[in-house]
Amino acid sequence: MQEPHQHLKNKVAVITGAAGQLGNAITHAFANAGACVVVTDINTQRLDALAAELDQAGVPHLCKVCDVANSADVAALFAAAREKFGTVHVLVNNAAIVPELPDDAARRAKHYGYLTTPQPRQSLQFTSQLTDEDWHRYWGVNVHGVFYCTREALRMMEPQQEGRIINVASTSGISALSAHSPHYSASKGAVIAFTKSVAAEVAGANIFVNAMAPGGIDTQAFRDYFAGITEEQRNRIWQLVPSGRLGALQEYTDTVLFLAGPHYLVGQVISPNGGMVI
Repeated sequence: MQEPHQHLKNKVAVITGAAGQLGNAITHAFANAGACVVVTDINTQRLDALAAELDQAGVPHLCKVCDVANSADVAALFAAAREKFGTVHVLVNNAAIVPELPDDAARRAKHYGYLTTPQPRQSLQFTSQLTDEDWHRYWGVNVHGVFYCTREALRMMEPQQEGRIINVASTSGISALSAHSPHYSASKGAVIAFTKSVAAEVAGANIFVNAMAPGGIDTQAFRDYFAGITEEQRNRIWQLVPSGRLGALQEYTDTVLFLAGPHYLVGQVISPNGGMVI
């Protein structure tokens, strides 16, 4: 009997946004589960570092720079995966633009303050201040990229009657807790709707499509944010999270790993979030 931790042995998995903290953790989890990994990102320095780690561990892999918002780039990525490994069994749509710039942090602080402290009710003026460029930039990666990668993956999965697609969404797509970033929330809501639609379409071909909608992840970006606010502000924010903490990377990678294996889930949104959204 195959060891549980090797349940992806000889499977080929494409992981986008692999150079970020979550993508890197997913890549190593899949490698430990026996998968051959095709990893991509636009950050060449981090992607090269990931390739070196995979080389050292003896993991069969292909590392390729790809802008998922560019359909030609995505087509070339999957063509390279087919040439090297013959097919693709698993796709993890993890690449995304997230609100982590200084302006984003300022909007987040304003919104969380509005949620956790008594103050006059008024418009927070987030949507009215968004630019066309901001809106289209988020949708280009977060929505168009998911479509482009899914389309290419299905062109291999449908003939073989086998596949798993995991779309990394967000609690922002199912709640108003990220009202400070309406462009991000809308893009992740679209990912969830797309997940459900495609899941119903392809389940009959033994291709199961699901989404993970993570809450706050214990990454350096969140640590930096919490370090920059007062203890009182931190305590007020934790009131929104019943578990009182951020999720560890492994808690999220375990969810993705499960969705990549044998199960009976179709079109579901699994949301590890510590009770922030129930």
